[in-house]
Amino acid sequence: MLLGSRIFLALTRFRAPPITLCTFSSKFISRFSPNNHGFLSITPTRLFIPAASLKRDENKEVDGYAELKEKVENLGICCSSVTPGEYTRLMCPKCKGGRPMERSLSFHMSWKRNYALWRCFNFECGWAGQVLAHNSTASDGVHQLGKMNSRRILTEESLKLEPLGDMLVAYFAKRMISKDTLKRNHVMQMADDQIIIAFTYRRNGMLIGCKYRTLEKRFWQEKGTDKVLYGLDDIREADKIIIVEGEIDKLSVEEAGFPNCVSVPNGAPQNIASKELLPLEEDTRFSYLWNCKECLDKVSRIVLATDSDLPGQALAEELARRLGKERCWQVCWPKKDELSSYKDANEVLVNLGSEALKEVIECAVPYERKNLN
Repeated sequence: MLLGSRIFLALTRFRAPPITLCTFSSKFISRFSPNNHGFLSITPTRLFIPAASLKRDENKEVDGYAELKEKVENLGICCSSVTPGEYTRLMCPKCKGGRPMERSLSFHMSWKRNYALWRCFNFECGWAGQVLAHNSTASDGVHQLGKMNSRRILTEESLKLEPLGDMLVAYFAKRMISKDTLKRNHVMQMADDQIIIAFTYRRNGMLIGCKYRTLEKRFWQEKGTDKVLYGLDDIREADKIIIVEGEIDKLSVEEAGFPNCVSVPNGAPQNIASKELLPLEEDTRFSYLWNCKECLDKVSRIVLATDSDLPGQALAEELARRLGKERCWQVCWPKKDELSSYKDANEVLVNLGSEALKEVIECAVPYERKNLN
């Protein structure tokens, strides 16, 4: 009994010596805490990454970057000012920026520096491509990016798109949308079916998605693409923006003199969600807001010009909940008759004209005041 007490006393007074961890990876640690007797418990046993291994990985990355840079520059793209992980506008070596001689090439190099992709947003050029470093595989590069961010590499050629033909230009003319507005927004059509409209979604000039519409109002979108706001590049430098419910409404608002307008990509919900907002990773229906967060965070005033029907009002509420009601304003659509109002921006444009639509937007009221119970 006495011997057991002495052993127990010795154990409780024992403390493990200090441990210095020089280089380790957290993914190998499942538990690291003092136990009841002062002993440190570490599981599993693979804790340390040898410094030599890290050095080899670093050298491999440097070599891959040098080769990738050489491949890109051999194509005429000067990437010395490029920051990995970001999109950069460069001079396109194919069209030299067209007549305006602008930096029309949207260039992206992965933060790991193991692949690069680009797209020229000059309407008459559209050159696009991608290259991989020698130490990179498809799963490390573009395909892995697609897996992680649901992003595909799209081109007008791969989607079989072409400029609008006379039939669809005439259709938009009846809806008071000009040919210049259509061209500026890269509205196209399917080459193999000339009565299907293609609204191209772009970020930094690069084609990242496409939404199709028939004249009978049947809609579908390209799968496996990031969801973003339609017209995203038009609000990058804007302090005040307008959000509408559909692509044609975005074009209509532009006809009224407001290019700083975007449309949601997937219409309106049938009703307002009664529960609290979901965490960002679960808020899939409104993922386009979080994918555009960098642009939206800088905006001080947001005019909600959603449809006047119940789903449109539900959309306005869902947007305001996520964007902050204190910076949201809402339009009041003019009366059509004693019982109803015009539904959306295009209805106002067609029936009352661009000046009337401009006035409606300029007379928007604070969202919280309009929706006081």
